[in-house]
Amino acid sequence: MTFSIFEGQESNQIIFQFKANSPAVKFKLTGETDGIFMIGGDGLLYCTKALDRETRAVHHLQLAALDSQGNVVEGPVPITIEVKDINDNRPTFLQSKYEGSVRQNSRPGKPFMYVNATDLDDPNTLNGQLFYQIVIQLPLVNNVMYFQINNKTGAISLTQEGSQELDPARNSFYNLVVSVKDMGGQNENSFSHTTSVDITVRENIWKAPEQVEITENSTEPHPIKITQVQWNDPGAYYSLVNKEKLPQFPFSIDQEGNIYVTQPLDREEKESVSKRESLHLFYATAKDESGKLLAYPVEVHVKVVDINDNPPICPATTVFEVQENEIVGSSIGYLSASDMDEANTVNSILKYKLVDQSPKVPSDGLFLIEEYEGKVQLGKRSLRKQDNPQYNLTVEVADKDFQTLCFVQVHVIDINDQIPIFKVSDYGNMTLPEDTAIGSTILVIEATDADEPFTGSSKILYKIVEGDPEGRLEVVTDPQTNAGYVTIKQALDFEAQPVANIVFKAENPEPLVSGVSYNASSYASFRLTVTDVNEAPVFSQRIFQAKVSEDAAVGTRLGNVTARDPEGLAMRYSLSGDKRGWLKIDSVTGEIFSAAPLDRETESLYRVRVVATEIGGSALSSVADFHLALTDVNDNPPRLAKEYTGLFFCHPLSAAESLTFEVTDDDQQSLWRSQFTFALGRESLKNDWQVSKINGTHARLSTKHTRFEEGVYEIPILLSDEGKPPMQGTVSLSVTFCQCVEGSCFRQAGSHDGIPTVGMAVGILLTTLLVIAGILAVVFYRMKKDEGKGNVENPQSPEAKPLRS
Repeated sequence: MTFSIFEGQESNQIIFQFKANSPAVKFKLTGETDGIFMIGGDGLLYCTKALDRETRAVHHLQLAALDSQGNVVEGPVPITIEVKDINDNRPTFLQSKYEGSVRQNSRPGKPFMYVNATDLDDPNTLNGQLFYQIVIQLPLVNNVMYFQINNKTGAISLTQEGSQELDPARNSFYNLVVSVKDMGGQNENSFSHTTSVDITVRENIWKAPEQVEITENSTEPHPIKITQVQWNDPGAYYSLVNKEKLPQFPFSIDQEGNIYVTQPLDREEKESVSKRESLHLFYATAKDESGKLLAYPVEVHVKVVDINDNPPICPATTVFEVQENEIVGSSIGYLSASDMDEANTVNSILKYKLVDQSPKVPSDGLFLIEEYEGKVQLGKRSLRKQDNPQYNLTVEVADKDFQTLCFVQVHVIDINDQIPIFKVSDYGNMTLPEDTAIGSTILVIEATDADEPFTGSSKILYKIVEGDPEGRLEVVTDPQTNAGYVTIKQALDFEAQPVANIVFKAENPEPLVSGVSYNASSYASFRLTVTDVNEAPVFSQRIFQAKVSEDAAVGTRLGNVTARDPEGLAMRYSLSGDKRGWLKIDSVTGEIFSAAPLDRETESLYRVRVVATEIGGSALSSVADFHLALTDVNDNPPRLAKEYTGLFFCHPLSAAESLTFEVTDDDQQSLWRSQFTFALGRESLKNDWQVSKINGTHARLSTKHTRFEEGVYEIPILLSDEGKPPMQGTVSLSVTFCQCVEGSCFRQAGSHDGIPTVGMAVGILLTTLLVIAGILAVVFYRMKKDEGKGNVENPQSPEAKPLRS
C-alpha cells in the first residue's frame, strides 16, 4: 500500500487502520520507520512527529499480523510512505559575490557568465523552480539596461543596447544585484535570495584593421601576411567574403586571423575590372563551432600602390583643320594622350614635345605644342592652301620613364572668300496648269563658286526670297553639281496667285569672311504663270454630323452642309445612300431636313452621302458624309425578353410554386435605374396568383395556394416602364397544371393537341387494312392471268418463273 503525506504536519497523525483476521491478535511494523511511524494494537498506523522530505523523501515499511505466540499469520505487507514537499526551504546562491567580464560589442543574447542558486525543495514541484532576475544595475545610464539574465538558467548576457553602447573608455565596471525566487517567482509567498555580480568591460579587439597598402606587381614570394583580425575569445573560425565578386580572389585567412595576399596585384587590372579606384574591399568574419556569426563582419581595405609600369598611350592619328587665314598663335586643337598609371601622380604626368613637321614648306616650325596641355598652335605665318594642303606632325609624349610617339594631321581648309554667281540671272517665263503634280521639277537653276570644291565654302544653297509667300515651290541642291532643282512642293492655285515673279538667292552654308558680302550676282529670277483648270467643288469638312430625337417631326431641319467651287460656279446638292428615305436636302442651300418618321430602334446612327455638283462647266462633283445620330424616346411598350413555352407545375401541388420571367423593351435601356414594374392583368386573379418584382428586368409569378385543377391557365401580366411618358403592355404567360412522371408533364393521349383519339385511331387502322387487301387482290388476279400465257412466252423470261413467297 502507498500513502502520501505532506511534510511538516502535526505529530500523532493517523495514516490508516489495518484489520487482521483471527487468530491474529497484534501487528508488527518494521523497515525505515526512523522512530517516526508506529502501529497500535488496534491496527492504527500513525506518525509520532512531523515528516521532513529533505531528510527522507520515501519510507519503505513492512506490516505483519502475529498470533498470541508471536507467529506471523498474515503478511508481511509492504507499505510505502511518500513524503510530499512543502515550500519550507529558501533558495541560496552558491556564491555571495560573482565576478565576470565581457567585451564591448559582444553579440547580444550570448551568455558570458552564469550565477547559480540551489533550493532543497522538490525540483519537480513549483517549490523548487527558481526564477532569476536583475534587480539593480549600477551605473544605470539613461535608464537603459545593458545586461539581461535568463530567468531559468541564470545566464547573463548583453542586451541589444548594451552590445551597441558599452564602452570601457566611458565606464569599464558595472555592478548587478541579482535575485532568485522559488515558486517560479509567481507567488507572493515565495522565498528569495540575492547576490552581487561585478562585471568588467574589456575593449573589443574585433575591429576593422587599418587600411593596408601593397605595391603593385611585387616580386616577393607569396603568400605575404598583410594584416590580422582577432576575435575577443579563442576558438573562433575565420573566413573572408569576396564582396566585389572578383573572378580571382587574391586574399586568404588562417585560423589565427592572419590575412595574406596570395599573388602579385596589378593596380590597372583591378581598376579596369571593378570600374573604381584600385582599392580591394572585402570582409572578415568570425563564427562559432556551429557556423553562427559571433559578431558583424569587419571590412578590410587593401590599396594597391601604383608604380610607373605603363607608357603613355596615343589615340589613332589625330586630325585638325585650320583655315588658311588664321592668325599666328591660333589654337588648332588638343592632342589628348593618356597614361594608365594612377591619375594625378608623377607616374601619369605627361609632357608633349613636337619633334617633326612634314613637309617643311614654306618653312619649318609652322606649329607649336604646349608642353603639358598638348595644345597645338599656329607658330608662324598664316597658312595658305596653295602652299600645302596638309601637314603631318610627330609629337613625343613622355612620362618620367617612358616615351611614345603620336601623329597629328593638320588640314589647311579654304576660306569662304568667294560668293556664288548665277550663270543666268533671268530664267524667263514659264506657264503651268494649276493641277501640275506635286513633286514635279519645273526648272533647273545653277550658280558657281570659286572656293575649294566640296567644302562648306563652295556648297550652294538656293532660297526663294520673293514671289512665293505660300511656300508652293522649293529648290533642292545636287551635292555633286551644285545645280538647283525647282520643284512643286504644294499645289499651285490659279485663283490665289495666277502670276508670280520668283526671285532666288544662292548662298553658302559657311559664313563669308570679313569684307566679303553677297551682291546681285547671287540672285536670279523667273516669271511663273498659272493657268486655270476646272476643279471639283470642295466641302468645308469631310464629315458632317447632327443629332436629333427620333420623334422629331417630319420636316425638321437637321443640319447644313457647305461646299465651294474653286472657280466660283454655282452648285446643287443631292443625297446618296438614303436607303430608308428619311432625309431630304435643299439643293441650293445644302440644308438637310427629315422626310419621314425616324426610328432609333431601326437604326441609331444613320449615314448618307452628300453630293455637291457644279452647275455649268464640266459638272464635276465631290462627296462628303452626313451622320445623323438619333436619340431615344420612350415609344416601345415592354415585352417578354423571350418566348416562354412549356411552363408547367406538377399536379397536385404540395406547396406554393413560382416561376421567373424576364422583360425588356426596344427603347434604349438605362443601367442605373430599374426599368419595369409588374402587376397582374386582371383583378380576379389576385386570389390565386401574385407577381413580385425581383429587379428592374425580372419578376416572379407565384401561386397563392395549392388548390388548382389540372389544365392550362393563361395569366395576363401588366408591364410598365419608367419612361417619359411611361409605356404599358400586357403579356400572357401560359401555365399548365399536369400530372408528372420523372419530373416531366404527363397527359392522356386524347388531351394532346394533334394526337388522334381512340375512335379516330381505329378508323385509320381499318382503312389501312382495306387498302392493303385491295392491293393483294390485284396482285393475285395478275398472277392467274399470267399462268394462261405460259405456253407462248419464253420460259427463260422472268415473268415465266414461278412466284415464291
